Amino acid sequence: MQKRLSNWGNYPVITSEENAFTQEDQLKRYVAAHKGIIARGNGRCYGDASLGKNNVSMLRYDKVLAFDVQQGILDVQAGVTLDQLLEIIVPNGWFLPVTPGTKYITVGGAVASDVHGKNHHVDGTFSNHVIDMDVLLADGTVMTCGPDRHTDLFQATAGGMGLTGIITRVKFTLKKISTAYIRQSQFKAANLDEVLRLFDEYKHYTYSMAWIDCLQKGDSFGRSILIVGEHATPEELNAQQRKAPLTIPPKRKLVVPFNLPSFVLNKLTVKAFNALYYAKNYKKEMHKVIPYEPFFYPLDAILHWNRGYGKAGFVQYQFVLSLDQKEGLVAIMKRISEKGWGSFLTVLKVFGPQDSLISFPMEGYTLAMDFPVRKGLFEFLDELDEIVLQYGGRLYLSKDARMQQQIFWKSYPNAQAFADIVKQYNPEARFESLQSARLLLTK
Repeated sequence: MQKRLSNWGNYPVITSEENAFTQEDQLKRYVAAHKGIIARGNGRCYGDASLGKNNVSMLRYDKVLAFDVQQGILDVQAGVTLDQLLEIIVPNGWFLPVTPGTKYITVGGAVASDVHGKNHHVDGTFSNHVIDMDVLLADGTVMTCGPDRHTDLFQATAGGMGLTGIITRVKFTLKKISTAYIRQSQFKAANLDEVLRLFDEYKHYTYSMAWIDCLQKGDSFGRSILIVGEHATPEELNAQQRKAPLTIPPKRKLVVPFNLPSFVLNKLTVKAFNALYYAKNYKKEMHKVIPYEPFFYPLDAILHWNRGYGKAGFVQYQFVLSLDQKEGLVAIMKRISEKGWGSFLTVLKVFGPQDSLISFPMEGYTLAMDFPVRKGLFEFLDELDEIVLQYGGRLYLSKDARMQQQIFWKSYPNAQAFADIVKQYNPEARFESLQSARLLLTK
């Protein structure tokens, strides 16, 4: 059926076909009869990677096939969402091996984007924990692949944005926990140099990230709050929490009921928000034990928060630079500060080493920020792209809605090898998205 579709950034918005299936034979018949197909999960990627002429919604492909509670191994259909899994695995003493900043994504989307979390420097990306998975190919066959089986397909599917085929099943390992709580520490950093030093000082923590005030200049340039955490033990809980250490009480969620007017987001409101956020950490160090949800998914407590950016939508701009290219990070942040187009949500993480074909992370600094769509934005982001390229970095495909093709081909060293594998398994571009057409990956 024809639908108006967009992903989480509400940009771009397209009208296209969307169909959903519950049976593999139905899915095979559909693939055989159509071209320009792209699988779509819960629409939580930010750009146009899961938008195309014919969208296949995987949300009905949502069964848990097997759960080995002793070994911590899950076998699921690709359309099941992380929030559905957390309700099953946490009470049994397990957690996701890697999770992004929202629990409302599908497992298939986690693989296609090869998502990372606050623990990349310790645990890598989601695909590092996949045992095997099934991919429906353009010729109608279903191939099981993994780190040691049909590895070319596995490597091109992990982070490959759905271009090798439709992921239908994923088996992966979990992380053992003894409580549903996180021992969190927050450290106030006066500037960028201090927060980078703190990242290094606390790199032994499993989870780490920093919020950055990207509008500051002078001695306060890059002032930040570093947040680190570990899964709490029962001994670290208070008396009330110990009564049900693997259960957290549900909280009422806030809702943004409609698109806010575009004038709400401006330099003054962003500066005010950043000042309040920085000030609320009234001590140099703060330590507490909190449920896992506000630690991993703070924005999930506000339903439809993307409407806060207005009807025109927004783009999230995320790049990575190697650890020896700090000056590139400084150059980009200074450019943003000079422009005055700061973001409410500017997040800095440090990635560990990554050996992959097309996945986004590499050892280095990654910065993510949101920009409302406005006149002149894309030209400004083109300028930032050139700086990223100059310093040997790259952009995250799962967040991209506007990158020019030459930036992709110059910044991903394995782009041609990836394109060759895509052509091998998807020779007639049966699987194609707006993004893959824009970047000339499926033309």
